[in-house]
Amino acid sequence: MDSVGIVVPHDMALDRELWRWTPDDVTLLLTRTPYSPLAVTTELVEDLGDPEMIARVATDLVAVEPLAYAYGCTSGSFIYGVAGEHAITDAITTATGRPAVTTSGAMVAAAAALGLTAVAVADPYEQRVSDVFVAYLREAGVTVVGATCLGLTTEIWRVDPDTIWNLLLSADRPEADGLLVACTNVVTYDLISRVETVIGKPVITANQATMWALLRLIGRTPVGSGQRLFSAGHGLVGSAS
Repeated sequence: MDSVGIVVPHDMALDRELWRWTPDDVTLLLTRTPYSPLAVTTELVEDLGDPEMIARVATDLVAVEPLAYAYGCTSGSFIYGVAGEHAITDAITTATGRPAVTTSGAMVAAAAALGLTAVAVADPYEQRVSDVFVAYLREAGVTVVGATCLGLTTEIWRVDPDTIWNLLLSADRPEADGLLVACTNVVTYDLISRVETVIGKPVITANQATMWALLRLIGRTPVGSGQRLFSAGHGLVGSAS
């Protein structure tokens, strides 16, 4: 059975959601960054963006030989811009000898695969972190026409699906041809196809894009009926960074 590895932040609470995208004959191996007592502000996010730390954590999985790796954190992979995102994938690959993606890089690759020319953004972050995400997307060549955030700094995983549903619908803009939803601690699996039906546009979420890009590195497709991303193209995405 093939396996893939994911480094997630210490406060990741949605492991089960990642498994829902995973084919039955693929093993998903997770490991976490060291615990931090900080709230989800730019200070914590900067710590989560340290390539050397992420690479060290990734090596915890080397003994069980994942074929590819992901850094499953949106904010930690966009906080230092495009160069910082590249530095993370390079560090993981150097440390493990395997290809790697990040959540932020995967979201950019997913938008390109769907041919999106202008996107709206939804995220749970406080305004400063949300602004950095928008800046990263624009640096990566993604046109952002609007962004809506919840302003949260703690316990993002506790936000209920109804609140996320309302966030996604309110974040859409008439001039956007797709919606990007940040943060791997935001539950979205059951909402994606429903929101796509309502707004008539593709929805790309952090965990969805991460699993899409990671599995494509080993030639596989995620499980996710009705989600538009999975019908977009069939070639591998390389490092998705």
